[in-house]
Amino acid sequence: MLYASACIAQLCTGSLGDPSVNITFGSGPNPGNPLSAATTNYQYTTDPCPVNGYYTIANSGVDCMYGWHILPGDHTGNPSGYYMLVDASFDPSDFYLDTVKNLCPNTTYQFAAWVINMKYVTQGIRPNITFKVETETGSVIQSFTTGDIPVEQEIQWKQYGFYFTTPANMQAVVLRMTNTAPGGDGNDLALDDITFRPCGPVITSKIDGFTEDTVVVCQGDSTVFTFTAEASSAYVNPSYQWQLSRDSGSSWSDIPGALSVSYSRKATGPGDYRYRVAVTDQRYSGNVSCRISSSGVRIIDQARAFVNAGSDRIVFKGDTVHLDGTITGQNVSWYWSPPDYLSDSRSIDPVASPPNDIEYILYGQSIFGCVSIDTVDLKVINAIYVPNAFTPNGDNINDHWHIPYLEPLSGASIMVYNRYGQLVYHAMGRTVDWDGTFKGGEQPSGTYVYHIHFKKGRKDMKGTFQLVR
Repeated sequence: MLYASACIAQLCTGSLGDPSVNITFGSGPNPGNPLSAATTNYQYTTDPCPVNGYYTIANSGVDCMYGWHILPGDHTGNPSGYYMLVDASFDPSDFYLDTVKNLCPNTTYQFAAWVINMKYVTQGIRPNITFKVETETGSVIQSFTTGDIPVEQEIQWKQYGFYFTTPANMQAVVLRMTNTAPGGDGNDLALDDITFRPCGPVITSKIDGFTEDTVVVCQGDSTVFTFTAEASSAYVNPSYQWQLSRDSGSSWSDIPGALSVSYSRKATGPGDYRYRVAVTDQRYSGNVSCRISSSGVRIIDQARAFVNAGSDRIVFKGDTVHLDGTITGQNVSWYWSPPDYLSDSRSIDPVASPPNDIEYILYGQSIFGCVSIDTVDLKVINAIYVPNAFTPNGDNINDHWHIPYLEPLSGASIMVYNRYGQLVYHAMGRTVDWDGTFKGGEQPSGTYVYHIHFKKGRKDMKGTFQLVR
């Protein structure tokens, strides 16, 4: 099991921006490639169990017999994500050094890195790291020492960091990590996800007309929502950029042209949409590493359930019929209305026994209250009317022998015989519609016998009709 906790030396009292620096060490097969010679004074090894003064880039660990945790992946648990695995040198020394560029002058940044003491046994030396942010000439801007990083029985990454402010007219700093504990038995650590995030005044965003930061609408809603930003007066000449996330805030993209303090969102299709505004001073608007992000607002455009009440039905008076409803969608509830003459109005396929014609409405409702409906008509009849003649002469008048109200779902089987007892027409589970032909040939005028067999136990019907040409 992975655990994570933060040990930031000083908290930002305003809003944070996205990481302008995000060193993850990458991902891929074991082992990863070595760092540049300028980044570390330690020696690279492909051995998954480095010794004093050596490091490797790995995405998972093995049993090194050092009393080390066996890591299943990077600090997020990604099995292919790399981390830097360090067995510290005997003498205190720098094990990570990097020049961070493209920062904004006179801007406060949060530096943070994730670290784990690889030892799970209590004996041995505990890692103790000093983080420093320096000018390129070596002057220390800010520093922070972790103290002895404790031994944990479970895998527990800790985030360490602090805040610093870049001097005026300075856009690059040096990040230095120093192992301040002596080497030997212990002093073994893993390092991952080094970030620099700008920290600025409090920035908020809201949905005009709403007190909550989340609004749910139903598919097809055409409401235009307006978002408004509120930035601290610390910005003399603020520059705004509204952003959109479609992945729950994991990534954000700039909305083209959305550059004012307010943004009006037009109707969209179903989905989960998150919005925020990124703000910086106008003079730094071209550098995204200077931008501070607001709190987010959220519009959930909820898809409606697909509701189908089934085909209209014919039912003999006194008989029953199953309604054939279907609903697709997530977390959908449903009911039929009116509930009259239904075995269970909350069932998707209740049994109906209406005494008269009736229309039923099937309602499907999502957990957000989005409702979809469909209707089905039941026609109640006393008996089946069988036509006693038809004239298939091509004049489009009475050209077909059709039995009204004898629907396919009744399950009836209809047979028609000629005067010689030969079966010339058969229909089962489909509409009765005979054009007076058999095997492509027109049948002669005369008397024909029909036989209707019902599967539900209703008495069979027999009789004759005339085919007239």
